[in-house]
Amino acid sequence: MGAKHRGSIHDFPGFDPNQDAEALYTAMKGFGSDKEAILDIITSRSNRQRQEICQSYKSLYGKDLIADLKYELTGKFERLIVGLMRPPAYCDAKEIKDAISGIGTDEKCLIEILASRTNEQMHQLVAAYKDAYERDLEADIIGDTSGHFQKMLVVLLQGTREEDDVVSEDLVQQDVQDLYEAGELKWGTDEAQFIYILGNRSKQHLRLVFDEYLKTTGKPIEASIRGELSGDFEKLMLAVVKCIRSTPEYFAERLFKSMKGLGTRDNTLIRIMVSRSELDMLDIREIFRTKYEKSLYSMIKNDTSGEYKKSLLKLCGGDDDAAGQFFPEAAQVAYQMWELSAVARVELKGTVRPANDFNPDADAKALRKAMKGLGTDEDTIIDIITHRSNAQRQQIRQTFKSHFGRDLMTDLKSEISGDLARLILGLMMPPAHYDAKQLKKAMEGAGTDEKALIEILATRTNAEIRAINEAYKEDYHKSLEDALSSDTSGHFRRILISLATVSEFMGLRSEIADTPSGDKTSLETRFMTILCTRSYPHLRRVFQEFIKMTNYDVEHTIKKEMSGDVRDAFVAIVQSVKNKPLFFADKLYKSMKGAGTDEKTLTRIMVSRSEIDLLNIRREFIEKYDKSLHQAIEGDTSGDFLKALLALCGGED
Repeated sequence: MGAKHRGSIHDFPGFDPNQDAEALYTAMKGFGSDKEAILDIITSRSNRQRQEICQSYKSLYGKDLIADLKYELTGKFERLIVGLMRPPAYCDAKEIKDAISGIGTDEKCLIEILASRTNEQMHQLVAAYKDAYERDLEADIIGDTSGHFQKMLVVLLQGTREEDDVVSEDLVQQDVQDLYEAGELKWGTDEAQFIYILGNRSKQHLRLVFDEYLKTTGKPIEASIRGELSGDFEKLMLAVVKCIRSTPEYFAERLFKSMKGLGTRDNTLIRIMVSRSELDMLDIREIFRTKYEKSLYSMIKNDTSGEYKKSLLKLCGGDDDAAGQFFPEAAQVAYQMWELSAVARVELKGTVRPANDFNPDADAKALRKAMKGLGTDEDTIIDIITHRSNAQRQQIRQTFKSHFGRDLMTDLKSEISGDLARLILGLMMPPAHYDAKQLKKAMEGAGTDEKALIEILATRTNAEIRAINEAYKEDYHKSLEDALSSDTSGHFRRILISLATVSEFMGLRSEIADTPSGDKTSLETRFMTILCTRSYPHLRRVFQEFIKMTNYDVEHTIKKEMSGDVRDAFVAIVQSVKNKPLFFADKLYKSMKGAGTDEKTLTRIMVSRSEIDLLNIRREFIEKYDKSLHQAIEGDTSGDFLKALLALCGGED
């Protein structure tokens, strides 16, 4: 960004410190205080100007302004206003002093401050701590922490990170090798190497190290840190990596977590809003809106109250969701994401490929032997079926019938059961017939599995949809369209039928944005007409134009304006157009998240994507969730079902 100002707070034009000091004195004079006047002045001045106000206040009234503010204000509002009145380094010093004082240590506060500050900010912090408390910060941190966590904090505290933008490719390769040997290749972990490299190398250098580390090991550096380190040391190193990658994104994530769920972590919220208001609040806002599909302003507004809320909103500087608000940074990021999606040519790769030296005769005999007699050899069944392509499995079925006069599917059904049976039998079916069966199951019995209907119909190609229609008709003697018509209703039914009917138009129009807001029926009809019929390349361009015209990503608008199954279907289409492997990675993560496992979704995706793009899905999974799909499956399933899933997964990233 260079010298470009990215804070939300600037020097106030026409600033008069004496006038502000008098106004603050008047606001605190007499019974009660004019909190509105206090917050209006203090949140509208830069920190440099606030220091001048403090000086003028003392000169005019012989009193300490911060002491008076502490006396007049209370609670969270007081902490916020007093925090703004301190010079940044002294504010950080106070936060760290509070974090290490008394019983227990606020490690999260230490991590946040020491992982994110520049060399200059660190030097100022050490000096401010010495001035304010007549103590040595390094000595106090050593006295309150221990182990590798302590060592890394001390390294960061030195403020000696290299700042040279000229990067040596040889040194990058050496650091990658050293980190790999210190962690993945070593019995135990050489923490000193992690501390030295992550604590001293320049940001530009480390970004290249992280890129090369992923290429060399197949894992992001975060995954190795999670696997090799633990406790507060692990959290500190992950925070350092996040700040190296993007300090504003680190703070956007911290802000979101401070307000997510029940209760608000006000100390974190205050500390970040105060410390970043003049540095990179606009960048944080931009990333926040893009990442969480809501503005920082709106989340603060819904999560806080009173003068405290008003002050935070002033520091935030603007609502990026407000009607008519033009905030180009966030819109540009969304636009660029669609641009990348439009030009990217990603080679899709499955994890299951045709077996070399395939012998259907030998496989059929091995499967018959595995199921013959007392007991069943599940390992052999899993090994053969998960390591053959679907075309090869069909040859095995035919050979099995020719040799033994028996139906392989029927024999498998009688020999295996539960989740393993659903997975193995799914793999034995031709893809279109498998999808047709999943759609049939989603519509039969009491209730409808709308999520399964959406997942299949929103993500299949034209050729796949045609094949599914033919398979459905062949297997169930009824058209898919008739089945959908009888089991769903309203706009949702129309969307599904439109998706199930192959049709593509290629003209470039941005007609989505022309729909009047508030007309929900018209809006849903217009979205359906476009999202369900246009080609992927066409839709990517339309979505870019949509951002230009409205300043919103289309997914944000869908979530805001629609609800229920209609919303879910449209969101699935948009996410599939943007990045289909990521869509499935998200579905897999959710199927294994929390208490219990959604085995049906897990099985359906692993079966249907294993020969198409499961390798791409694996890459998106580890990049987004900092753990491999292999690890997630291993931690959430068991027995023969686990073995079969891991075989389909194809490897540990």
